[in-house]
Amino acid sequence: MKRMKTFAAALAVAGTLLVAPAASAATVAPEQVAGNTQLSEVRDMTITPEIEDQQWFQKYGDDPRVLKLEATSPAMNGRVVPISVIKAKDANRPTIYLLNGAGGAEQNADWLNMTRAVDFYANKNVNVVIVQGGAFSYYTDWNTSPNREYLKGPQKWETFMTKELPGPLEDRLQASNKRAVAGMSMSATSALLFAQHNPGFYDAVGSFAGCAATAAPFEYEALRLTVNRGGGQPEQMWGPMGSRQNRYNDALMNSEKLRGTELYISSGNGLPGMTDMPSYYTKQGVDPTVASVGAATLQIEGGVIEAGVNHCTHNFKAKLDSQNIPATYNFRDTGTHSWPGWKEDIRESWPVFERALN
Repeated sequence: MKRMKTFAAALAVAGTLLVAPAASAATVAPEQVAGNTQLSEVRDMTITPEIEDQQWFQKYGDDPRVLKLEATSPAMNGRVVPISVIKAKDANRPTIYLLNGAGGAEQNADWLNMTRAVDFYANKNVNVVIVQGGAFSYYTDWNTSPNREYLKGPQKWETFMTKELPGPLEDRLQASNKRAVAGMSMSATSALLFAQHNPGFYDAVGSFAGCAATAAPFEYEALRLTVNRGGGQPEQMWGPMGSRQNRYNDALMNSEKLRGTELYISSGNGLPGMTDMPSYYTKQGVDPTVASVGAATLQIEGGVIEAGVNHCTHNFKAKLDSQNIPATYNFRDTGTHSWPGWKEDIRESWPVFERALN
């Protein structure tokens, strides 16, 4: 049963490297982005039964490499948001904000549970911040709260993560004024938008298998497929398709605002690879029947999603190329919309982040 759950979690969010020259460093500090916004209170995490049930905590609750914090969000009526931090060994070090995908920690589909991010970043001497909340929210500010399922109460995630949180959190971490933001799938879009809405705040951005465009028919309906899983509609989030707010949150339309920021952008092509085959999972001890069913789901559903992502990402590259905005691309020869590709992205994005942050 445990093996089945592990494989199901992997399905929950079901190339060649082209290296870009260095971009200019970020210069904007958290207090400039925050303005008059009321800031978060950052403190040690209160370990609730809900937190204890989450697999990331079961793995790393006693691991001293992972700092367990929580922060209030004034914009979300004082909501308390759990935060895990892979702590830099020294003070005055950069910070990477690593955004979870659609299901997030609430569905045990987060970076700490699904990858070996702790092992990878532990010796890199950077702070890696993972907000363990916000499932299906796109980490954006919603016009209207659905007040259903995962999307209950005010949804003001961009305000929280770009204005309320960075100053107090980075002060606590004794971090430098250098930072990056990266996300996968749903949050690959969010990472691009955070940088576009706050020029000069992020030195680097990682967009792992996401879609920059949001305001065209196909892409808008892709938003719907994601937020529906959390009980919401894209109209509640950004208004009607093509509205002013929707266009403001279309990273393809606003690509010029990424000039000067280091970019790492990736995608598979939807064709199944080694990690999409039943044998990949049976070698890990998964029951052969479960592995076969799961692999079929990855190859069909995950393949269709990643083919769409691949189309989006090539359109994004074409736009950036036309504007002479450099980026490092990782277009994989195979790969569905699943965790093995995003695990690779942690490794492959590091040279880009290291160049920008150090």
